[in-house]
Amino acid sequence: MIIECIPVGPMGANCYVVGCEETKEAAVIDPGGDVEKILDYLKNHGLTLKYVINTHGHIDHIAGNDKLRDATGAKLLIHEQDAPMMEDTKLNLSSFMGFSVKFKPADRLLTDGDTVEFGNVKLNVLHTPGHTRGGICLAADGAVFTGDTLFNGSIGRTDFPGGDFDSIINSIKNKLMSLPDDTAVYPGHMGHSNIAYERKNNPFLK
Repeated sequence: MIIECIPVGPMGANCYVVGCEETKEAAVIDPGGDVEKILDYLKNHGLTLKYVINTHGHIDHIAGNDKLRDATGAKLLIHEQDAPMMEDTKLNLSSFMGFSVKFKPADRLLTDGDTVEFGNVKLNVLHTPGHTRGGICLAADGAVFTGDTLFNGSIGRTDFPGGDFDSIINSIKNKLMSLPDDTAVYPGHMGHSNIAYERKNNPFLK
């Protein structure tokens, strides 16, 4: 499985290109900007983009959605509870950031337990509310993409609309800490980690 982290946008959010080494089909997780950088990576590595997946609906993770879809024909996926954020500038925080942007609706709405498959790669959808109501993590073989739910030594903010501290702690403990210790954690911001490290060292999980 190909995994490439591309920091994008003014907040340096982690966008991930996940690809199948055999078929060269790929998904992009959280294209928060700098779409040309993402397209260049796809082109240079001969990858065909099948899906754009949002872990949640905040502007720093979705800003490049429409441009990337228009350029590739990829389908956009997001959890059903965050889908309204595509067209609500207050919920997607673009108005909070000083500009208001609406996006085209998603092509597929995800729920807990769904799978997203491209080539030989399968991503399992884990509904992990807390940062937003429809926040998700995407678990693959030996890796989990945690968006703004779990960071290296920290957790996502819960003071935005739809956020809830108890919910995010429950999501992490019940959905993520049950993954194998050696599962690599690829968060939406900051550096990578693994489940064993977070279980032992994350102060929010004590």
